[in-house]
Amino acid sequence: MDAAGQALIARIVAADALVVATPIYKASYSGLFKHLIDLLDPLSLIGKPILIAATGGGEKHALAVEHQLRPLFAFFEAYSLPTAVHVSDKDFTDAVLTAPAALTRLQRAVAQFDLHFPQALRPAQAGE
Repeated sequence: MDAAGQALIARIVAADALVVATPIYKASYSGLFKHLIDLLDPLSLIGKPILIAATGGGEKHALAVEHQLRPLFAFFEAYSLPTAVHVSDKDFTDAVLTAPAALTRLQRAVAQFDLHFPQALRPAQAGE
């Protein structure tokens, strides 16, 4: 792997948390996504909070996040947030996510990061 690839992997591993999203192709994640994941050391994501998300052509691919992505990150012993997000073309208007149900689900998923970063919730103390 070249230096740019090594730097990308290092950034992924060093992150405090990850938002991992992939397009769904034939009811699973894409080959390019799989290639990136294959470059990670199996111990590199232990305990890391991960919001899993995917885009697909319709609701029939929505379970791919549960049947493909969640087990993948279980293998890495990462902590997949309880709420996963799947969206399709109909959830967007002019390339902006606008569907109320999708936005609510995304907000709920992002809020679940709070359990992993409680220090971000408390107000800064004087002198800090």
